[in-house]
Amino acid sequence: MTTLKTPMPQNPRTCVIAEPLFVIPYNMYTTYASVYMLQAGLTSVDLGWLTTMNLVVQMLSALVSGYVTDRMGRKKALWVVDLVSWSCATLLWAVSHSWWGFALAFFLNGFQRISTTAWYCLLTEDTSANMRSRVFTALQVVATVAGFFSPIAGWLIHRTGVVLGTRLLYLYAFASMTAMIAIRHRGLRETNIGLMRMAETRRLHPRHEWHRIRAAIKALSRNRTLMWLFGVYVMWNVQISIRTTFVTAYQMDALHIPPSFMGLLPALSSLVMAVCLATFARRFQDDHGYHWMQAGIGLLTAATILLAISAPRTFAPTIIATALSAAGTVFANPFVESLVANAMDDAERSTMLAVLNVLILLSSSPSGAIAGYLYAWNPRLAPVFAALALVASLVCGEAARRARRRMPTGLSSQDLAP
Repeated sequence: MTTLKTPMPQNPRTCVIAEPLFVIPYNMYTTYASVYMLQAGLTSVDLGWLTTMNLVVQMLSALVSGYVTDRMGRKKALWVVDLVSWSCATLLWAVSHSWWGFALAFFLNGFQRISTTAWYCLLTEDTSANMRSRVFTALQVVATVAGFFSPIAGWLIHRTGVVLGTRLLYLYAFASMTAMIAIRHRGLRETNIGLMRMAETRRLHPRHEWHRIRAAIKALSRNRTLMWLFGVYVMWNVQISIRTTFVTAYQMDALHIPPSFMGLLPALSSLVMAVCLATFARRFQDDHGYHWMQAGIGLLTAATILLAISAPRTFAPTIIATALSAAGTVFANPFVESLVANAMDDAERSTMLAVLNVLILLSSSPSGAIAGYLYAWNPRLAPVFAALALVASLVCGEAARRARRRMPTGLSSQDLAP
C-alpha cells in the first residue's frame, strides 16, 4: 500500500506545484464572472445560451480529445490547448465590450476538454492506483489554500466596482495562467502509455479512433459499475456548471449579498476545507471511497437547498451553506475523481475519457440554457436545479456501490479493440 512517505511521481508532482498559478486567479474571477457579464450588457438568457454554446464546443472537443491527445502526446496537447482555452479566453473576457467578444471567449474556452483529457492522463498514468486519491487530495489542498487569496478580489471589487475590478482579475488570470502553462510544460514528461499511443496513432487512420469510441461505448454498457460512476461524474459536472454560472449571481442579485462580503466567502470556504483536511485527510482511504463521496455530495445537496430557501439579506444561511459546501467538496471531490480513474484501464484511458467527457457535455449542455431561462423566470430556481443534479449524483453513487459488489470494475484494452 502507498504511504504518505512514498514520493509522488514527477508528473503529478509538477501539476500540483504549478496548480496555484491557475487556481488562485480562477477562484478570484469566478466569484464575480456572471455578475460582471450581466452588468457589462448580457442578459441572463444571453449568458445561459453562451454557457450552452461553451458546453457544446466542449462536447465536440471532448469527442476528439482522445485522438488529439494520443496523436500529439499528453504533454504537447496540454501545452497548446491550454494556451488557447485559458490564456486567450481570459484575455478576451478581460477586454470584451460586446456579445461577440464574450462569445469568442466562451468558444475558445470550450476547447479545454482536450487539455483536460491530457492533464488527467499525465496525473494518473505512471501513477499507482493507491497513489491517485493522494494526488487528488493534494490538488484539493492547493485549492483550499488558494481560497485564502479571494478576499483580495473582494477588496478590489469594492474599490473599483464589479466591471472594472473583474476585468483586472481576468488580466491577472491571463498573466498567471500563461506563466503556469510555461512552468508546468518544462517540468512534465511524456508518459510511457503516451509514447506508446503516439507511435500507434501515427500508423492508424483517424477513423480508427471512431471504432475505438464505439467499442468503448459498447464495453461501458456492459460494465454497470463504471456506467453508474460515469453517471455520478456527469451529474457532478452539471451541478458545478449551474453553481458556477448562476448561484453566485443568485446570491448577489436575489439574496442581496454585498460584493465585498461575497469576496470573503472563498476564504471562509478555504478555512473550513483546511480544518476538514487536517481532521479527516488521514482517514481518506480508497476502501471507503464510496462512503466519503456520498457524504460529501449529501453535504453539498443540503447547502444548495439551504440557499434556495434563504430569505434576502440574511447572512447566516449563506455562511452555513458556504461551510457545508466546503466540507462536502473536501469529502467528495478526491473520490469522485479517483473512483472513476481507477475504474478505467490505463492503456485505454484517453479513449474512455473522451467518451466520459462527451457524456458529460451531452447531459450538461442544455443545463446552461435551461438554468438561464429558469433564472430569468425566478432566480431561486437556479439552486433548486443544482440540488436536483446533486440528488441524481447520490442515486448514481449508491447504484455504483451496489453494482461494484456484484462485478469487477475496469475495461481492458481487448474490450476496446475495434
